[in-house]
Amino acid sequence: MKKVYTVAIIGCGSRGREAYGKIFHQYPEWSIVSLCDISQEQLLRASQEFKVAKENCFLSEEEFFQEKRADVLVIATQDRDHVRMCIKALKLGYDILLEKPISDKKEELNELLKTYKQSGRKVAVCHVLRYAPAYAKIDEIIKGGTLGKITSIEAVEQVCYWHFSHSYVRGNWRNSKESSPVIMAKCCHDMDYLQHFVGARCKSVYSTGGLDYFNKQNQPEGASERCQTCKYIDSCPYSAENLYIKRWKKENCLVDCWPFNVVCRDVPNTETKLRKAYEEGPYGRCVFACDNDVCDNQQVLMEFENGVKASFSLTGFSSRMGRKIAVYGSNGYVDYDGTRDVLKYSVYGKEDIYYNTDELVKDLGVDTFGHGGGDEMMIRALHEGLSTGKMETTLEESIESHLMALAAEESRLTGKVVKIHQEDE
Repeated sequence: MKKVYTVAIIGCGSRGREAYGKIFHQYPEWSIVSLCDISQEQLLRASQEFKVAKENCFLSEEEFFQEKRADVLVIATQDRDHVRMCIKALKLGYDILLEKPISDKKEELNELLKTYKQSGRKVAVCHVLRYAPAYAKIDEIIKGGTLGKITSIEAVEQVCYWHFSHSYVRGNWRNSKESSPVIMAKCCHDMDYLQHFVGARCKSVYSTGGLDYFNKQNQPEGASERCQTCKYIDSCPYSAENLYIKRWKKENCLVDCWPFNVVCRDVPNTETKLRKAYEEGPYGRCVFACDNDVCDNQQVLMEFENGVKASFSLTGFSSRMGRKIAVYGSNGYVDYDGTRDVLKYSVYGKEDIYYNTDELVKDLGVDTFGHGGGDEMMIRALHEGLSTGKMETTLEESIESHLMALAAEESRLTGKVVKIHQEDE
């Protein structure tokens, strides 16, 4: 019989409720007992779904943090809230599941690390790719030693065109002043698994990239500031009508599904509700006339302290969603194409081995496929970590990935190679 841990969630949106909350709720070893969100609508929906009593639901952060309400706190609020809330939670004695990114400010990272070490509590950052079966298989192969000495890694993240425009042009992560640079907000996952696979700290970083397309200079002649009044509403691939009405219909009119339920929080969604929401809200803005400032493409070169070199590329222009990674060693290599769910494992001179990553997920008995099964596997690992006292991912490792992202953004802005741990030299 597994120990039952009680769970509180602050931030009942796409990640807090729809991803992690639903996973916690389906397993008997977890019990969701308290919720907090600034939206009455979101709070009510989550409380009904997870059967949380009204007196344990809070609209006020201040009231919620007046006392400890569970064994574990899930912090799934906006990026700027994470460190402040995590420090409050540590001081109350919570163990914490903290949504990424932690922060894009070094001083906040240092402050959190100090509080964490003093608290004696556990903090797991939601680097869900580390737990995804495909990435776990790559890690297993690397640690098995058959690839020999690892020399280099190539990684690419293809953010599908509609996802990029939804989240990073019109949405919550469009502006680095309100959230964080895209290399942090979207790619700290990638920085995490790169340093994990390499097995060493990153020594130096060089990066280029920019906001090259989603800006006023590329707005078509005669285009409107909003989609509903634009002459390109049917022909533009980024029009809200195409992304949020036609795609919704094509996806069999799911009534409570991301990203449509972000555009229109009034679920169950309908065509009328969705159209009204985009016509009146931020998701109906022309993608060439938003207040976005984050890169739509970025390239990063990294050198690690053990000599391994790595390259990473982000693009917001793809018809397929997914990541690709190739790990090259002296005796073999492993190549994963997440856009096609195929992992190839090759030892030189021997026959190649292929894995279908959907099958890897099913073999582990994963019920939800968020982040390739990573969401659910992370929740399983959290329970094991709390039970054994040994977390699979430490806060120190997570902060290392954030330092890599910060160095990449500094390099992109200055055009210089940035050394990450100069104080140790």
